[in-house]
Amino acid sequence: LSPRHTQDHWRKLPAAMALTLYTFPGNFRAFKILIAAEYNGIAIDVPPFEMMKDNKEPWFLALSPMGKVPVLKTPQGSLFESNAIARYVARMRRDTELYGATFFESGQIDGWVDFSTHELELAVTMWLYPVIGYMPFNPAATEKAKVDCKRCLATIEAHLADKTYLVGHKITLADITVASALVYPMKILFTAEYRKAFPNVMRWFTTCANQDEFKAVVGDVILCKQELLPDGAAAAAPAAAAAAPAKKEQKPKKEKKEQQPKKEKAKKAKEDKPAEPPKAKKQDHPLKIMDKEKPTNFIMDAWKKIYSNCHGDYQSAMTQFWDLFDAEGWSIWTCRYKYSAENEKAFMVSNAINGFIQRSGEIRKWLFGVMWVTGEEKVTPLEISGCYLIRGQEIQPLKDANDDAEHYNWYKVDCSTPEGKALVFEMWCSTDGSFEFLEGKVCVACSEFK
Repeated sequence: LSPRHTQDHWRKLPAAMALTLYTFPGNFRAFKILIAAEYNGIAIDVPPFEMMKDNKEPWFLALSPMGKVPVLKTPQGSLFESNAIARYVARMRRDTELYGATFFESGQIDGWVDFSTHELELAVTMWLYPVIGYMPFNPAATEKAKVDCKRCLATIEAHLADKTYLVGHKITLADITVASALVYPMKILFTAEYRKAFPNVMRWFTTCANQDEFKAVVGDVILCKQELLPDGAAAAAPAAAAAAPAKKEQKPKKEKKEQQPKKEKAKKAKEDKPAEPPKAKKQDHPLKIMDKEKPTNFIMDAWKKIYSNCHGDYQSAMTQFWDLFDAEGWSIWTCRYKYSAENEKAFMVSNAINGFIQRSGEIRKWLFGVMWVTGEEKVTPLEISGCYLIRGQEIQPLKDANDDAEHYNWYKVDCSTPEGKALVFEMWCSTDGSFEFLEGKVCVACSEFK
């Protein structure tokens, strides 16, 4: 997560001071811990960690009884719950006053840390998690979350009206905790229109995010230009509008007119009524048209069930795949990110592949694939690659559905050769964590699209 959080850095410190933080890449609840460590000059090792696998191991459950992250391993024992760990790290040096210059300031900091946990983070995650696929999208819950986020931001806005920082006259754990909770919303949820009501919050957040200690952990925070939407959000809006009962317009009372014969009234109304334009017929998706015009025996849902339920027996799953595969109706492509040389932070690159997958939902019925991040921070470039099965013989439908696909070079796999089949096996069948390397490079993260 940070260039300073490496195993090599420990060689400069006494062994008794060694601290290890277990968390998955990009966990915003770990940000406050690592930023506090930056301010206090404390090195923390962050080893690779895979959720749903490592957190179920007996050695980890001995550190974290509920199997949750983050967890800090210290020479004295383990600490769990992110706020407890952040407070511990902030208190490791008194001279930095990260936990307040006075006993009263420490109490104020505790108040803002609790505010972040029980008010801000709750609202933010209810909006954010459907976007990144952590929970199903619920339109009513998302709308409520947006309102709750505004209420939280309004609280911070009013507090900062005559202050530079949340507590005292320097950055403290209060600023670190609240700003950490806002990193992802500021990047993918809060548009300029949403932010403009909170100038004090933006002044304060920008100040925090531009500090070297913040950048060492979260990198540059590019503010959101267009809100990232969860799958189904675009369809939910018109459906909700259609379901809402139309309000009757109150017409002003008209003076009584002399009654006209009914036939004349009907004739006049018919003449006055403008002709309705013909309704445009909704165009079917090109891949849906292909399904009608060029039927295929390969059923994508059946393959996704085989893959999801193989329980690590990928050899059997892939044997079934090649038996079912229709080479004329489907094609397989690998992709390589064009700008891998610019990738620096593992958690940021992991977020990039998750975002790519989220934005490909329009053609989920006709698409399956796996995305990878390989390499080592500060050692080798962090490279993004993937392998996708798509309906038809072109990758263009994916480019049409997801603008990010233009940032990749695409190569069709020759599935008639043993080499082609071996490449597909490696790209699709290393996701259970049993492979340390992909194409000879260290595996950092992967995400499945299915």
